[in-house]
Amino acid sequence: MRILLAEDDPVLADGLLRSLRRAGYAVDAVASGTEADYALSTQEFDLLILDLGLPKMSGLDVLRRLRGRDSRLPVLILTAADSVDARVKGLDLGADDYMAKPFALEELEARVRALVRRGAGGGPTLLRHGALAFDQVGRVAYINDKMVDLSAREIGLLEVLLSRAGRLVSKQQLVDHLCEWGEEVSNNAIEVYVHRLRKKIETEGVRIATVRGLGYCLEKV
Repeated sequence: MRILLAEDDPVLADGLLRSLRRAGYAVDAVASGTEADYALSTQEFDLLILDLGLPKMSGLDVLRRLRGRDSRLPVLILTAADSVDARVKGLDLGADDYMAKPFALEELEARVRALVRRGAGGGPTLLRHGALAFDQVGRVAYINDKMVDLSAREIGLLEVLLSRAGRLVSKQQLVDHLCEWGEEVSNNAIEVYVHRLRKKIETEGVRIATVRGLGYCLEKV
Protein backbone atom coordinates (compact mmCIF):
# COMPACT_ATOMS: atom_id res chain seq x y z
CA MET A 1 0.00 0.00 0.00
CA ARG A 2 1.25 3.48 -0.91
CA ILE A 3 1.17 6.48 1.41
CA LEU A 4 1.86 10.16 0.76
CA LEU A 5 3.40 11.93 3.76
CA ALA A 6 3.10 15.73 3.70
CA GLU A 7 5.23 16.99 6.62
CA ASP A 8 7.73 19.87 6.68
CA ASP A 9 9.53 18.91 9.91
CA PRO A 10 12.49 16.87 8.57
CA VAL A 11 13.12 15.02 11.85
CA LEU A 12 9.51 13.95 12.24
CA ALA A 13 9.20 13.10 8.54
CA ASP A 14 12.31 10.91 8.68
CA GLY A 15 11.00 9.05 11.73
CA LEU A 16 7.64 8.43 10.10
CA LEU A 17 9.24 7.28 6.85
CA ARG A 18 11.40 4.75 8.66
CA SER A 19 8.54 3.44 10.78
CA LEU A 20 6.05 3.07 7.94
CA ARG A 21 8.56 1.52 5.56
CA ARG A 22 9.51 -1.07 8.20
CA ALA A 23 5.80 -1.95 8.35
CA GLY A 24 5.85 -2.72 4.62
CA TYR A 25 4.29 0.45 3.20
CA ALA A 26 5.63 2.37 0.22
CA VAL A 27 5.92 5.98 1.39
CA ASP A 28 6.57 9.15 -0.62
CA ALA A 29 7.26 12.40 1.25
CA VAL A 30 6.77 16.07 0.41
CA ALA A 31 7.56 19.13 2.53
CA SER A 32 5.14 21.75 1.15
CA GLY A 33 1.48 22.11 0.38
CA THR A 34 2.07 22.78 -3.31
CA GLU A 35 4.12 19.61 -3.66
CA ALA A 36 1.39 17.63 -1.89
CA ASP A 37 -1.33 19.10 -4.09
CA TYR A 38 0.61 18.28 -7.26
CA ALA A 39 1.35 14.71 -6.16
CA LEU A 40 -2.27 14.09 -5.22
CA SER A 41 -3.55 15.43 -8.52
CA THR A 42 -1.20 13.35 -10.66
CA GLN A 43 -0.63 10.06 -8.83
CA GLU A 44 -2.50 7.37 -6.94
CA PHE A 45 -2.14 6.75 -3.19
CA ASP A 46 -3.93 4.65 -0.57
CA LEU A 47 -3.58 7.18 2.27
CA LEU A 48 -2.54 10.79 2.88
CA ILE A 49 -0.84 11.80 6.14
CA LEU A 50 -1.20 15.57 6.16
CA ASP A 51 0.38 18.22 8.36
CA LEU A 52 -1.81 21.32 8.55
CA GLY A 53 1.11 23.74 8.98
CA LEU A 54 2.72 23.26 5.57
CA PRO A 55 4.51 26.09 3.75
CA LYS A 56 3.37 27.49 0.37
CA MET A 57 -0.13 26.00 0.74
CA SER A 58 -1.76 25.10 4.04
CA GLY A 59 -2.80 21.57 4.82
CA LEU A 60 -6.42 22.70 4.98
CA ASP A 61 -6.16 24.08 1.44
CA VAL A 62 -4.56 20.83 0.25
CA LEU A 63 -7.45 18.93 1.80
CA ARG A 64 -10.02 21.33 0.35
CA ARG A 65 -8.61 20.91 -3.15
CA LEU A 66 -8.38 17.11 -2.76
CA ARG A 67 -12.04 16.79 -1.82
CA GLY A 68 -12.93 19.31 -4.53
CA ARG A 69 -11.67 16.73 -7.04
CA ASP A 70 -14.14 14.24 -5.53
CA SER A 71 -11.32 12.11 -4.15
CA ARG A 72 -12.26 9.69 -1.37
CA LEU A 73 -8.65 9.09 -0.38
CA PRO A 74 -8.41 8.49 3.40
CA VAL A 75 -6.72 11.44 5.14
CA LEU A 76 -5.02 11.49 8.54
CA ILE A 77 -4.29 15.02 9.77
CA LEU A 78 -1.22 15.78 11.90
CA THR A 79 -0.93 19.16 13.56
CA ALA A 80 0.52 20.96 16.54
CA ALA A 81 -2.71 22.94 16.76
CA ASP A 82 -4.59 20.88 19.32
CA SER A 83 -7.63 23.14 19.36
CA VAL A 84 -11.26 22.30 18.85
CA ASP A 85 -11.48 24.80 15.96
CA ALA A 86 -8.59 23.16 14.09
CA ARG A 87 -10.10 19.71 14.54
CA VAL A 88 -13.52 20.86 13.40
CA LYS A 89 -12.16 22.60 10.28
CA GLY A 90 -10.16 19.56 9.24
CA LEU A 91 -12.96 17.10 9.83
CA ASP A 92 -15.54 19.33 8.15
CA LEU A 93 -13.32 19.54 5.07
CA GLY A 94 -13.30 15.75 4.84
CA ALA A 95 -10.43 14.44 6.97
CA ASP A 96 -10.98 10.91 8.27
CA ASP A 97 -8.87 11.09 11.42
CA TYR A 98 -6.88 13.58 13.44
CA MET A 99 -3.74 13.40 15.61
CA ALA A 100 -2.16 16.23 17.60
CA LYS A 101 1.61 16.45 17.95
CA PRO A 102 3.39 15.00 19.80
CA PHE A 103 2.06 11.48 19.36
CA ALA A 104 3.19 7.88 19.83
CA LEU A 105 4.33 6.11 16.67
CA GLU A 106 2.47 2.97 17.73
CA GLU A 107 -0.81 4.87 17.82
CA LEU A 108 -0.17 6.49 14.45
CA GLU A 109 0.61 3.10 12.89
CA ALA A 110 -2.64 1.70 14.30
CA ARG A 111 -4.62 4.59 12.83
CA VAL A 112 -2.85 4.15 9.50
CA ARG A 113 -3.87 0.48 9.43
CA ALA A 114 -7.47 1.39 10.22
CA LEU A 115 -7.64 4.05 7.51
CA VAL A 116 -6.02 1.82 4.88
CA ARG A 117 -8.62 -0.86 5.67
CA ARG A 118 -11.38 1.72 5.45
CA GLY A 119 -10.11 2.88 2.08
CA ALA A 120 -10.16 -0.71 0.86
CA GLY A 121 -13.74 -1.15 1.99
CA GLY A 122 -13.27 -1.85 5.67
CA GLY A 123 -13.43 -5.31 7.11
CA PRO A 124 -11.54 -7.34 9.70
CA THR A 125 -7.87 -6.90 10.56
CA LEU A 126 -7.21 -10.53 9.59
CA LEU A 127 -7.57 -11.13 5.85
CA ARG A 128 -8.22 -14.76 4.89
CA HIS A 129 -8.18 -16.58 1.59
CA GLY A 130 -8.30 -20.34 1.82
CA ALA A 131 -5.36 -21.58 3.91
CA LEU A 132 -3.73 -18.16 3.69
CA ALA A 133 -4.20 -15.45 6.33
CA PHE A 134 -2.64 -12.01 6.69
CA ASP A 135 -2.64 -10.10 9.98
CA GLN A 136 -2.78 -6.40 9.07
CA VAL A 137 -1.93 -5.39 12.62
CA GLY A 138 1.14 -7.58 13.08
CA ARG A 139 1.97 -7.36 9.34
CA VAL A 140 2.58 -11.11 9.13
CA ALA A 141 1.20 -13.89 6.94
CA TYR A 142 0.22 -17.43 7.88
CA ILE A 143 -0.45 -20.62 5.93
CA ASN A 144 -2.41 -23.18 7.89
CA ASP A 145 -1.61 -21.11 11.01
CA LYS A 146 2.15 -21.32 10.38
CA MET A 147 3.92 -17.97 9.96
CA VAL A 148 5.54 -17.27 6.58
CA ASP A 149 8.78 -15.26 6.40
CA LEU A 150 8.19 -12.40 3.95
CA SER A 151 10.19 -9.31 3.00
CA ALA A 152 8.64 -5.85 3.28
CA ARG A 153 8.03 -5.77 -0.49
CA GLU A 154 6.40 -9.21 -0.39
CA ILE A 155 4.16 -8.09 2.49
CA GLY A 156 3.00 -5.11 0.46
CA LEU A 157 2.39 -7.25 -2.61
CA LEU A 158 0.43 -9.83 -0.64
CA GLU A 159 -1.74 -7.14 0.97
CA VAL A 160 -2.65 -5.67 -2.43
CA LEU A 161 -3.55 -9.09 -3.85
CA LEU A 162 -5.51 -10.14 -0.75
CA SER A 163 -7.50 -6.90 -0.64
CA ARG A 164 -8.55 -7.68 -4.23
CA ALA A 165 -8.78 -11.48 -3.91
CA GLY A 166 -10.60 -13.02 -6.85
CA ARG A 167 -10.11 -9.91 -8.99
CA LEU A 168 -7.51 -9.11 -11.61
CA VAL A 169 -4.68 -6.81 -10.48
CA SER A 170 -2.60 -5.36 -13.32
CA LYS A 171 1.16 -4.92 -13.16
CA GLN A 172 0.69 -1.17 -13.34
CA GLN A 173 -1.65 -1.26 -10.34
CA LEU A 174 1.01 -3.15 -8.40
CA VAL A 175 3.61 -0.55 -9.34
CA ASP A 176 1.25 2.27 -8.32
CA HIS A 177 0.56 0.76 -4.90
CA LEU A 178 3.98 -0.65 -4.05
CA CYS A 179 6.61 1.68 -5.44
CA GLU A 180 7.93 5.01 -4.24
CA TRP A 181 9.24 7.91 -6.31
CA GLY A 182 12.61 7.27 -7.86
CA GLU A 183 12.17 3.50 -7.91
CA GLU A 184 12.80 2.13 -11.39
CA VAL A 185 10.50 -0.88 -11.32
CA SER A 186 9.96 -2.72 -14.58
CA ASN A 187 7.35 -5.30 -15.44
CA ASN A 188 10.12 -7.88 -15.19
CA ALA A 189 10.81 -6.79 -11.60
CA ILE A 190 7.12 -7.19 -10.73
CA GLU A 191 7.26 -10.69 -12.21
CA VAL A 192 10.24 -11.49 -9.97
CA TYR A 193 8.43 -10.21 -6.84
CA VAL A 194 5.35 -12.27 -7.69
CA HIS A 195 7.49 -15.34 -8.38
CA ARG A 196 9.20 -15.05 -4.99
CA LEU A 197 5.91 -14.55 -3.18
CA ARG A 198 4.29 -17.39 -5.08
CA LYS A 199 7.03 -19.81 -3.96
CA LYS A 200 6.42 -18.87 -0.32
CA ILE A 201 2.62 -18.89 -0.15
CA GLU A 202 1.27 -21.23 -2.81
CA THR A 203 -0.12 -24.24 -1.07
CA GLU A 204 -3.13 -26.48 -1.42
CA GLY A 205 -6.17 -24.27 -1.96
CA VAL A 206 -4.38 -20.98 -2.77
CA ARG A 207 -2.53 -19.74 -5.84
CA ILE A 208 -1.46 -16.57 -7.62
CA ALA A 209 -2.76 -16.99 -11.16
CA THR A 210 -1.08 -15.17 -14.04
CA VAL A 211 -3.41 -13.68 -16.63
CA ARG A 212 -0.95 -13.31 -19.47
CA GLY A 213 -0.56 -9.76 -20.67
CA LEU A 214 -2.96 -8.43 -18.04
CA GLY A 215 -1.79 -9.15 -14.49
CA TYR A 216 -2.43 -11.44 -11.52
CA CYS A 217 -5.28 -12.82 -9.47
CA LEU A 218 -5.23 -14.49 -6.06
CA GLU A 219 -7.47 -17.54 -6.40
CA LYS A 220 -8.77 -20.54 -4.52
CA VAL A 221 -8.32 -23.81 -6.36
